[in-house]
Amino acid sequence: MVSIDERSLAKRVLQGDRDAFGDIVRLHQQVVFNVAYHVLGNVRDAEDAAQEAFIRAYRFFDRYDLDRPLAPWLKRVVVNVCMNRLETQRSDSTLDEETTPLPDPDPGPELQTLSRARDETIRYELNRLPPRYRLVIELRHFQDLSYEEIAKELKRPLGDVKSDLFRARKLLAERLKGLV
Repeated sequence: MVSIDERSLAKRVLQGDRDAFGDIVRLHQQVVFNVAYHVLGNVRDAEDAAQEAFIRAYRFFDRYDLDRPLAPWLKRVVVNVCMNRLETQRSDSTLDEETTPLPDPDPGPELQTLSRARDETIRYELNRLPPRYRLVIELRHFQDLSYEEIAKELKRPLGDVKSDLFRARKLLAERLKGLV
């Protein structure tokens, strides 16, 4: 169900109110960025993709169904932007300090170092996966979509989605074998 505030903002956007779209951006910018970051694997590309997703969302806002929640529609837009980026550029992203999440301040220095190294390795291996595998991992494990929702989102047969997810997990497990 769509909240009343979100629905009124959407109606205002459809009437040409740019400030209302700015409010929508502020409400959903973190979610859109997080999706882009999980798919693309680095901060700069995720920021660019999030910005492009909001531009596209604004341009095609007349396609938004007012009876549905806005967040899933925006997530679909950003996933499409990320898929387009992955198709047009080779993803040989390097790990730099900006893409490494900050460690939790509670553990001691040794645990922080180990945790950071583990996180870097996982992110690196996720980025090395073929784009279609990385995308199904993102949608299933970071966006918590069901297999059916992923198939619908990607406009692919359910069997292909299950197969890609199985292969992605297997490949990732092989690459991370010595980590745990």
